[in-house]
Formats: sequence, structure tokens, C-alpha cells
Amino acid sequence: MLFSLILLLTFISGYILPWWVACILAFGAALILGRESSQAFWSGFAGIALGWIALALLKSFPNDHLLAMRVAKTFHLPHWLILLAITAIIGGIVGGMSSLSGLMVKRIFEKKQAV
Repeated sequence: MLFSLILLLTFISGYILPWWVACILAFGAALILGRESSQAFWSGFAGIALGWIALALLKSFPNDHLLAMRVAKTFHLPHWLILLAITAIIGGIVGGMSSLSGLMVKRIFEKKQAV
């Protein structure tokens, strides 16, 4: 459930909002639905990584990957798919950390209520 929500929110927000909004949405989703640390991290990682891959491919296919190839050439990468993989890894790490942070904040508030 957490993974699907993060993926959906990332994909929708990617069209109209800046890239960092997906991290805030992953934080909020884990704050509400998160249960355990590994689930929160990997849901955030995979949700944002796959969302960014889908968005990048949807924007890159119409121009035959022209811009992606030029950016890959700028970074001295042999192929644009490596650039896509690096983008997914960076987005995944940021998403996993923000989702894990949301779960940790949830745990802090749960402990304060129990005292």
C-alpha cells in the first residue's frame, strides 16, 4: 500500500511540481501508513525511483532521447540509459531516506503519547 501510494503521488506530482515535492509526499505517506523501517525505506526507494524512470521515459521517447544523449555526453557517459539509472538511484536514495524519516517521526509521536 505504501509503495503504491508513493509511486502514484510521485508520478502525478512530477508533471506539475518540482522534484523535491515527491520527497515531502513520501515523508507524509510513511508518516501515515508506515509500519516498519525496511518497508518504509524500500517503499520510498522503489516508489520514487520507478516514478522518476517512468517520467523520464515519457518525456524522452517523443524526442528520440536526443536531450538524454546530450546530457549523458556532457557527463562522459557512454549511453543515456546509464544516466537514467543514475537518476533512478539518486531519486531512490532520497525517497527512501525521506520515507524512513517520516516513519521515525511517527515513532517519536507514538512514544510521547504512551508516556
